Amino acid sequence: MKEIEIILGDCLEELSKFSGNIFDMSFADPPFNLSKKYSKALDKKEEEEYISWCNQWLYEIVRVTKETGSIFIHNIPKWLTYYSNNLNRIANFRHWISWKAMGAPLGKTLLPVHYGILYYTKSKKGFKFYDVRCPHERCRKCGEYARDYGGKKSQMHPYGTLVSDVWTDIHRIRHNKRRDEHPCQLPIPLLERLILMSTDEGDLILDPFVGTGTTGVAAKKLGRRFVGIDIDEKYIEISRKKISMASPVKMKGVYVSKYLGKIITIRDDDYGKLSDLLSLSEDSQSQLEIMDFKEVK
Repeated sequence: MKEIEIILGDCLEELSKFSGNIFDMSFADPPFNLSKKYSKALDKKEEEEYISWCNQWLYEIVRVTKETGSIFIHNIPKWLTYYSNNLNRIANFRHWISWKAMGAPLGKTLLPVHYGILYYTKSKKGFKFYDVRCPHERCRKCGEYARDYGGKKSQMHPYGTLVSDVWTDIHRIRHNKRRDEHPCQLPIPLLERLILMSTDEGDLILDPFVGTGTTGVAAKKLGRRFVGIDIDEKYIEISRKKISMASPVKMKGVYVSKYLGKIITIRDDDYGKLSDLLSLSEDSQSQLEIMDFKEVK
């Protein structure tokens, strides 16, 4: 299998060609069935038809994921409740991750402000999991810590907190200049956090709805292998181009996730290797990243 492979085809047909237990992580961000217009298709099915279709690919991605592997499914809460009902029969629930991302008012409902990411594992024990950290929240104006931690700042970790199941520090891509021609594009740091949390360098990652390649870019930046599937030639072309341009982000021998010029996610176990770097200015960090990239190549 290639280091990076992007397959044009229907996800159910292509997934059926894989043997079981080969992917270390599977991530799916399927169409939301909200009548959004994709390049060649309208995302609208009858509810029963949509749920039936989802159950088919859910079964397939669990089947092809390794016993030590993880499964992540991104969608709106409504559909995740159906997914979870099915996944509870064939996999093991770990978390419902709430990713804060403002939505549009829908009438007589609470204002939707989060998407969900279901986190399941293939097995109950022996699966890969790594604690990850994100920087302490700071005031944008003065730079001081936004929280006082109950007067126990002396006990704070120097870098940041362990990531919880509520993510407010990674934002949706809103500006058109940063977006691809796709109605549902996810930010790369979102996938990088999931990858750092559940895989090792060289592991194989699957995305059966690759879209414009976000998961593949994140995988390549973190030294993982990747297989993506999409039914649309236009999105396949965009994915291949973006992934080919991606470069590893490895600093002092450690893969990290950067967002808006700052390191946004590291593994807890890697802090000791990065502690000196994390105290440097952003410019100094960038120079070290360039030096490390030369070593990776």
